[in-house]
Amino acid sequence: MPWYAVSTRSRHEYKANSGLLQKGILTFLPEIEVWSKRKDRKKKIFIPLFPGYLFVETPCLDNEFKISILKTFGVVRILGKKENAEPVAVPDNKIEAIKQLLNKKVEVFSLQYPQVGEPARIIDGPFAGIEGIVIASNVKKELFVISIDLLQRSVAIKLEGFQITRM
Repeated sequence: MPWYAVSTRSRHEYKANSGLLQKGILTFLPEIEVWSKRKDRKKKIFIPLFPGYLFVETPCLDNEFKISILKTFGVVRILGKKENAEPVAVPDNKIEAIKQLLNKKVEVFSLQYPQVGEPARIIDGPFAGIEGIVIASNVKKELFVISIDLLQRSVAIKLEGFQITRM
C-alpha cells in the first residue's frame, strides 16, 4: 500500500497523528531521541525526525479519504504536485530506509542554527523576542554572537544554541 506525506501545523505532529489513528488511518511518525537543552537540566526526549510532517498509508486515496485526512485537527495538506495538487505517493523504499535508520539507534543531529550573516531571533533569556544578525558562531560549542540594532547602535550578545533560532 502506498504512503503519503501529510503536512501538519507547526508542533501539531502528535495531535494530528492521534487524530488520524482515532479515525482508523495507519500512520507513521518517525521520531528521534535527542538531549533536551534547558538551562537547569538535560534529559533525553523524543522529537519528530521531520518537524511538521507525518506519513499515512492507504490502499486508495479517493476524495472521501482525502477529506477525512484533511479534516483531522492539525493537518494542513497532503503533499503533492503543485500543478494540480494531486497527492504523490512516497516510494516504499524511502519509508523502509527511514525505518532502518530509526532501528539502528544512531545519533542523528538536526541542525537549524543560523549562519554568520543570517537574521536570527532570540527565543530564550532576557532578550527573548529580539531580532538581529549573527556576526560570529562556534557551532561545536553552540555559541553565537548576534548584533542587535538598538537606537542606531549595534550591541553584540553572546548566546547559547538553545537561545537562538533562524528567522
